[in-house]
Amino acid sequence: MRHKKLLYTIVLASLVSTGCMGNGNGYNQGYQQNSSTQKYPTTTNSMSSSSSVNNQVRDSLAYMYEEERLAKEVYLSVYQKQRIRQLYKIATNSEERHINAVKDLAQKYGIRLSPQQTGRYSIGHIQSLFNQLYSKGIRSQKDALEVGCIVEVTDIEDLNKYISEAQRAGANDVVQVYDFLRKGSYNHYWAFDRGLKNLGVSNGCCSLGQQYCHNEYPQNEKGGGRGHGRGGGMGGGGGGHWRQ
Repeated sequence: MRHKKLLYTIVLASLVSTGCMGNGNGYNQGYQQNSSTQKYPTTTNSMSSSSSVNNQVRDSLAYMYEEERLAKEVYLSVYQKQRIRQLYKIATNSEERHINAVKDLAQKYGIRLSPQQTGRYSIGHIQSLFNQLYSKGIRSQKDALEVGCIVEVTDIEDLNKYISEAQRAGANDVVQVYDFLRKGSYNHYWAFDRGLKNLGVSNGCCSLGQQYCHNEYPQNEKGGGRGHGRGGGMGGGGGGHWRQ
């Protein structure tokens, strides 16, 4: 049994590397055309010196850059197997904007970011999370939508922690951008929740258990990117970290 599990892990790693990572061929082609006109917060003049940002905040920016990349890349990777509208629209309309918002702040404060290679991450935990989420998402439409719930809850919980750190450090521009990202994640959570309900999963994201059941999340948040894809099914449709 252990031998079979090890063999499955090796095959899965190979599939992820060749099927959705590699040199970026495949899902990247044609996905950059769907840009949104909604702007993320401008932070150029919010703070005058990178010395105002402590190491804790700097580390959070590097981490959130990788985590926002994960959201976009896992959604587009899974979309190649499960044509769920939410995955495509959220990745192309919102997650790219989120990545750029964090990237701009990181560049402002001279934070070195890892080179972008699709499906490859410099942070081991994020790499493992990507692999696990991809292997789950390609199983079925329900699994694909559940991956969305998991990613957005993880994002929100990490952002809650990092917003508190940035507030204590007086990094107002970082707080502003992180709040923008969090509002987007609220909207995305409810988009995936609706998709599950339209598939017949009556309790939506709550089907994953208490950790991912967040009826307290606000809906239709302005400024963070609207929830996308109200339908479910074929073409219709960090903090707490998921484990297989």
